Amino acid sequence: MKKVFLPAFACIILLTGCNGLHSDREKGETVESVPFVWDNASIYFLLTDRFCNADPANDVHFNRTAETALLRGFEGGDFQGITKKIREGYFDSLGVNVLWFSPVVEQIHGLVDEGTGPTYGFHGYWARDWTSLEPNFGTEKELRELVSTAHRHGIRILMDVVLNHTGPVTERDPLWPGDWVRTGPPCRYDSFGSTVSCTLVENLPDIRTERNEETELPPFLLEKWEREGRLERELAELDAFFKETGYPRAPKYYLIKWIIDLIRDYGVDGFRVDTAKHVEESVWAELRKQAERAFSQWKKENPGEIPEGQDFYLLGEVYNYGISSTFYYDFGDRQVNYFAHGFSSLINFEFKHDATRDYEGMFSKYSGLLNGELEEYGVVNYVSSHDDGYPYDRYREKPLEAGTRLLLCPGTAQIYYGDETARSLDIPGAEGDASLRSFMNWEALEAGGGEGKPTAREVLEHWRKLGRFRAEHPAVGAGVHRMISEDPYLFIRTWQDEGHADTVLVGLDLDPGRHILNVEGIFENGSRLQEYYSDREVMVNNGRVSIDTASGIILLGS
Repeated sequence: MKKVFLPAFACIILLTGCNGLHSDREKGETVESVPFVWDNASIYFLLTDRFCNADPANDVHFNRTAETALLRGFEGGDFQGITKKIREGYFDSLGVNVLWFSPVVEQIHGLVDEGTGPTYGFHGYWARDWTSLEPNFGTEKELRELVSTAHRHGIRILMDVVLNHTGPVTERDPLWPGDWVRTGPPCRYDSFGSTVSCTLVENLPDIRTERNEETELPPFLLEKWEREGRLERELAELDAFFKETGYPRAPKYYLIKWIIDLIRDYGVDGFRVDTAKHVEESVWAELRKQAERAFSQWKKENPGEIPEGQDFYLLGEVYNYGISSTFYYDFGDRQVNYFAHGFSSLINFEFKHDATRDYEGMFSKYSGLLNGELEEYGVVNYVSSHDDGYPYDRYREKPLEAGTRLLLCPGTAQIYYGDETARSLDIPGAEGDASLRSFMNWEALEAGGGEGKPTAREVLEHWRKLGRFRAEHPAVGAGVHRMISEDPYLFIRTWQDEGHADTVLVGLDLDPGRHILNVEGIFENGSRLQEYYSDREVMVNNGRVSIDTASGIILLGS
């Protein structure tokens, strides 16, 4: 039977702070037969600069020392900080099996005033050189260590990539040549053309991804490579890539080469594609093809680091796509099926609206679509993100319910850093999306809660219980949903694939106290079952189980 890495939750010891110890383990432990299924994955999304600062010595590069608006400068988070948290078991304790973090390439050096105050490219989405890492985040060695450490814990790495635009132009960051980028017109979003062949915002040059003509490399990039002593190597690699693929030397193909180097150099398991609807869909099909080739080669050269049968994963951010649209995004004058152009899954912007419905209405809808029309594909649900100013529970008034809805809903779950600790998304004095991007609130795990609100520690424990249940049971996210009782609200999920089978029973909003549940036909007599929320074992006798709950939640699985 296949072995995969799973967290050993019993050994987690919670202390707090970015530099605190969370576990005494250095590696994930292998247990039997819980297959990884993307529909049941728990993705943890973080901004590298805002998560954990393990090395203050790398906090300043390129003389980025000017004063910025609140939360719009570099604050020190780095690759080493992420690695530290993997080793300490923080992600294991949440049942997280995929890490997605913001783009890692070298950012613009200068300062931008985008109307909300002076800003540096701390977030990673303002590329200056796709062939270099951003030194504020760390080194090549540190990124390799991050990826290999994650793999030892059974965690896949989903790398955020940008192909749509360069970083803004500043006094220190030149405009790319005109055959590479356009600086207008601004996008109107009322047709396909006015969404793709345009600039998202002012001073964000748009890559001419429609071009197929031969294009020379920007002089400033060649000069940079020469100063850094790697001009010949970079040109030789490009020669080899274009000879192997037969592509013309057009902007999109240069970028595809540079992006898939993240697979060749570090062994990342997938890409989250930024601004996907602002690029011709055929470009994504080419990226997928080359990514799969690079991933296959990496697995051959690094046997044993990841499962042999694992496929490359491509997640698309098609802004405002919702699961109800199934395959198509509608531009008004044209519909595009992104799944048919390389994407394994799309971010589901509809979830935050569905999360206001009753549990059964939401769960049955998602199960029906994901086990019906979208059976071969997936969606990634979220309650908050780095750029959604109107998320579910913006003011963290329902952090427990947010976890319940996200982690028990069919489909892939995306935890945005701090969802699990009720990190504030409303920072006084921060303008725009900066308010969504405060530093991870490690210190809150030591503090008390507000009046009538759970503490950060209590929120974290709730998310951990749900996350552990999800991680150990593919039926939670990937199974077929069926309500078995409306009052009390009980449902089962069943899943099977390639010789594996899984069944879970869940109760929500139950009255506190003892419940005797009829599980005849669900679990066999004599079965020993785990109730994950109270962390107790129960036995099936005469088709019944007896469970005490103080929380009103029952999470039952074998």
